[in-house]
Amino acid sequence: MQVQGTLSKLKSALVEPIQYQLPVGDNLVSLNDYFGKSVTLTFTGNIFCSSCGKKTKKSYSQGHCFVCMRKLASCDMCIMKPETCHYDQGTCREPQWGEENCMIPHYVYLANTSGLKVGITRHTQIPTRWIDQGATQALPIFKVQTRHQSGLVEVALAQFIADKTNWRNMLKGINPEIDLKAEAAKLIPEIQAKLDELAELFGATAIEVLDEEVVDLTFPVEQHPSKISSFNFDKDPVVSGVLEGIKGQYLIFDNGVINIRKFTSYEITFSDE
Repeated sequence: MQVQGTLSKLKSALVEPIQYQLPVGDNLVSLNDYFGKSVTLTFTGNIFCSSCGKKTKKSYSQGHCFVCMRKLASCDMCIMKPETCHYDQGTCREPQWGEENCMIPHYVYLANTSGLKVGITRHTQIPTRWIDQGATQALPIFKVQTRHQSGLVEVALAQFIADKTNWRNMLKGINPEIDLKAEAAKLIPEIQAKLDELAELFGATAIEVLDEEVVDLTFPVEQHPSKISSFNFDKDPVVSGVLEGIKGQYLIFDNGVINIRKFTSYEITFSDE
């Protein structure tokens, strides 16, 4: 099999184990079929903006040209740091996009990726967000009305636990099982004063404490790597090896790993020949 096109982030389905598809242009490659087989991804040298489609020498904000990176709301700093949302100041780059993507319900969750962490996601991105992060366990603990509010709650919790994943440990499988419900029971009282403050600011119904069940996720990894060596299309256009697993947005080969999301919009050829 050989297909060519621009990369997009891996598509996934929450079954056991998780099923992955690699978008290559208009093609969807069912990656679970290739475990134990040798595959090759070859970068053609072309990058096409995922928004406007124009050819660009460099990818910005995961697949955009410089112009689109500067003008799109989805590339603004507040996407990475939602607590800095400036929609209410009238300075959102794309107010309609903000209304459709940020002024909607979000969840604050605990997850076990490389250990305990806090995160946020739109209600439409559950469980995709957890899969993309390589979480083996996840538990929604708050439902809030907007992305901004979720960011403020996340910042409060991040005083006590991590808000980032150690991707190397995640890929090595270094994350023993955690009692997420017990952790939530300990953490929520720690930020009660902040929750009360936000309730006064946004209304008593803005933040809802949830009582959900823990979601367990099983990734298709035949062999966790003991050492991490990363492939980089910018340094070497050919990535080739035996596919041993997938976790998060990473393909795990017998000789290294590659973060597919990092190379969104790169034109590649996928081959198993």
